[in-house]
Amino acid sequence: MKRIILLLLTLSLSLGMMWAKQNKQSVKFYVPMHCQTCIDKIYKTIAFEEGVKDLQCDLKTQTVVVTYDANKTNIEKLQKAFAAINKPASLTPPSNSGQ
Repeated sequence: MKRIILLLLTLSLSLGMMWAKQNKQSVKFYVPMHCQTCIDKIYKTIAFEEGVKDLQCDLKTQTVVVTYDANKTNIEKLQKAFAAINKPASLTPPSNSGQ
């Protein structure tokens, strides 16, 4: 019985240390989106990029908040992933010059 308790304690501590090593960060990208199909395309591709933990798309504000593990990816890699699906992602809102 003591061995089982010791094993479970060791396992839980190991898992806790693994989760603690994650360096979760979030970034807000401004991404041109026109419809639900655009959002679906983002969810189907960006969600599976290495290190991505969560995605939140907002069609009205045309923003995507990506929560990711900074030990596995970074902003530049995420922007390249958006570019690969023809959805340029910028850190600043698009300017409305000319209006």
